[in-house]
Amino acid sequence: MTAPRIFFYVQHLLGIGHIARASRIANALVKDGFDVTVVTGGLPVPGFPGDGVRTVALQPVVASNAGFSGLADAEGRPAGEDFLNARRDLLLEAFHAARPDVVIIEAFPFGRRQMRFELLPLLAAIDKAEPRPKLLSSVRDILQENRKAGRDAETAALVKDHFDAVLVHGDPGFTRLEDTFPLTAEIADRLRYTGLVAAPPAPEPTETFDIIASAGGGAVGAALIGAAKEAAALLPGNLRWLLIAGPNLPEADFAALSEDAAPNVTLVRFRRDFPSLLRGAKVSISQAGYNTVGDLLRTECRAVLIPFVAGGETEQTVRAERLQALGLADILPETGLTPGHVKEAVEKALATPRTGPVSLDLDGAEKTAGIIRSIIAGDSKL
Repeated sequence: MTAPRIFFYVQHLLGIGHIARASRIANALVKDGFDVTVVTGGLPVPGFPGDGVRTVALQPVVASNAGFSGLADAEGRPAGEDFLNARRDLLLEAFHAARPDVVIIEAFPFGRRQMRFELLPLLAAIDKAEPRPKLLSSVRDILQENRKAGRDAETAALVKDHFDAVLVHGDPGFTRLEDTFPLTAEIADRLRYTGLVAAPPAPEPTETFDIIASAGGGAVGAALIGAAKEAAALLPGNLRWLLIAGPNLPEADFAALSEDAAPNVTLVRFRRDFPSLLRGAKVSISQAGYNTVGDLLRTECRAVLIPFVAGGETEQTVRAERLQALGLADILPETGLTPGHVKEAVEKALATPRTGPVSLDLDGAEKTAGIIRSIIAGDSKL
């Protein structure tokens, strides 16, 4: 029997959360016997998409600023029309070559409006294909709020006109799509909740640190890591600190952070064993991105969350507040963050063990594979 073919588009513009979540889903699909092609559109990230996954790498684009208002190439130059047309053509060629049974588009149409120049032509190509593949949107559980007038209606219309299902990667007991997308009722028949896409439980760490501060992709994490570095000097020297600056932190910022670090502080750009390291840590200091929170929920590590809010971002604040309400995290504001704030939060976290085991569904990658098999088989009851 021929393996079902999946064509999975993912575009990360600033952090690495989108490519990390998509890669976990792609890997689960491969393990379930799917033939998976992942199309990436951002800067390369070590370890992603992963073994066994075919990859098509479009010419990378990144957000030209923290507010996501423009696109730039890998060197930071504005992405011109010829550049974007070449990307679009490569994407369409890859789609026709793959002849997929299912197309998954990560985030769109709930996000990634900047990519309409290539995604709207892709939707048109899917609609014309014979046989037409199933088209699914893969979206995190919490969306950006405060969108411009008319955006929600445009999103709902695109879902109704083109998409067979919307895979919501969340536990409805924690948050539901309607909490951050007002027109959910219009597309309720398309929704499929998968559970949170967290990594499987990690093995025991090969080394241990008391406190881990991490900045995700690192493009906007210099202030967090800098405050953590200075806080380490204000706390007892027997506490071992690991600072994970992120692969996208500018080299000048990384070099500056490397200077005059205390002996109990280790600074790195990236650790593939991050989930294992969290198992051995007492406190984690991080932003409140989807994947980092998923890793934290697999551990007993106490979380200090500093939600990313630049450019009017709201998603991480919503997630952090939900976790705080469950007794699973403390929150520090990104604006005005100081080493003293971090010191006080770490002292509180060290003195306050986290409450009880987590009851949230964290097996979203594997459940996504099962849902897609049911969609292919025509089961409309999911």
